[in-house]
Amino acid sequence: MNRVIGVMDSGVGGLTVVKEMLRQLPNERIVYIGDSARCPYGSRPREEIVSFTMEMMRFLLTFEPKALVVACNTATAAALEVVRSVSPVPVLGVIDPGARAAIRETRGKRIGVIGTVQTIRSGAYETAIRRTRDDLEIVSFPTPELVPLVEMGWPKAAARPVLETVLEPVRSAEVETLVLGCTHYPMIADWIQEVVGPDVALINSATETAAELATLLTEMGLLASMSVGFREDDAKEAFPDLRLFTTGDAASFRAVAERWLKRPLAVEAVDLRAFAR
Repeated sequence: MNRVIGVMDSGVGGLTVVKEMLRQLPNERIVYIGDSARCPYGSRPREEIVSFTMEMMRFLLTFEPKALVVACNTATAAALEVVRSVSPVPVLGVIDPGARAAIRETRGKRIGVIGTVQTIRSGAYETAIRRTRDDLEIVSFPTPELVPLVEMGWPKAAARPVLETVLEPVRSAEVETLVLGCTHYPMIADWIQEVVGPDVALINSATETAAELATLLTEMGLLASMSVGFREDDAKEAFPDLRLFTTGDAASFRAVAERWLKRPLAVEAVDLRAFAR
């Protein structure tokens, strides 16, 4: 089944999920949309997040995908069920996979969660974790200041004071496991690890999300049988298995994407207003 997989995010953060998909599902073609022009989503009203996520879904559906991935914790918390209710193809989010990874990897009884204001306010990780382990203590911290560090490409030296201040409550809570509850955060996971200390296990939902997608595609008979790539006129100079779109500045997006995925890429600008309802 050589149809594409559509991936959506509020910006560049979902590329952490794409990186794992490329590793675990090397025969698949991926179309990615990052809504960088309206990023971050985390401090926006839920209704607005739902509206933006639905626009991204409609855009991705024009590529006739076989599955969709909401590779954004905020959008997953606010809009996953709405998207699933209208999507003609299966839709995965990143919160349940991240929660399962946290349960599996935790060595103690106290799990920390950092994320955007909306993700933390929703209590989605607490709900997902306690469905399986109601004996665990979960402490959550809104850390919206971290998303701009990634989207704007802050250097480590400039970012360090921000990280020290924002993550001080996490250090004080003495968590054994910390869920990176925003797909932007794995891009600066090494910096976060330095601040919280080596004894705290960091949980990145990308690996688990890609694994669940692989299982879903296998069970539904939708795995690609071979790597066919995009047509040359569609893919431009990009690698044949990945097309990237952004609502923001294509050059800035491309710089972050190439640094993270470690390959030359093409990024196309798109206006989602045509997909509003």
